[in-house]
Amino acid sequence: MTMLSVRGLRAGYGKIEVLHDVSIAVEQGQIVTLIGANGAGKTTLLKTISGLIRPSAGMIEFEGQNIARLAAHKISGRGVSHVPEGRAILKRMTVIDNLRMGAYVRSDKDIDRDLRAVFERFAALSERRDQIAATLSGGEQQMLAIGRALVARPRLLLLDEPSLGLAPKFVTLIFQTLRELKAEGKTILLVEQNARKALQVADQAYAMERGRIVLSGTGQELLNMPQVQRTYLGQSAA
Repeated sequence: MTMLSVRGLRAGYGKIEVLHDVSIAVEQGQIVTLIGANGAGKTTLLKTISGLIRPSAGMIEFEGQNIARLAAHKISGRGVSHVPEGRAILKRMTVIDNLRMGAYVRSDKDIDRDLRAVFERFAALSERRDQIAATLSGGEQQMLAIGRALVARPRLLLLDEPSLGLAPKFVTLIFQTLRELKAEGKTILLVEQNARKALQVADQAYAMERGRIVLSGTGQELLNMPQVQRTYLGQSAA
């Protein structure tokens, strides 16, 4: 089942168009990866899907409904959680209060259970639940940002550069978490500067250049493409 379908999308900032006729699809239960150089349009695409940027043309269908003109909070309320580049945690609040903010769109009685699940997944957060978020390490802040998104019980999780600037042990943890989430049935659209690791976990992948999709295929197919190896993996095609 296609959970997210983007077709002919154009968007940008004011009069500057960044995305030019972009089309991608995300099937339920998949990890789909976007790779590309800085400035290729990957972050703009995620922001447009989540409603932070209004598209000038094109269609964004989530679970069969057009969300291209909806406000960001309404898109979030439909089950799309966006973890932005830079994490955007509430640094003056405690860990537990940050996590509770993830549940602001919910009215059910299972929030405490989901908070416990985050602490089980990220033991370091459990040990720091009453600590001010600004005092966490970069890796711990990224765990917090992902945990906050998970508390919203998303049907689609948008992750923008989750391993950027992290120590190797946290990079390993982030990709381990992605595999676990996929095994649990989560659907993820991932933007990631570590192209090799991203393609290794991806069911489907797209490469972007200058606001356009230039390559697509399975994660393994892109890993094996000489053009991808030269341009994104930093190795000789030979």
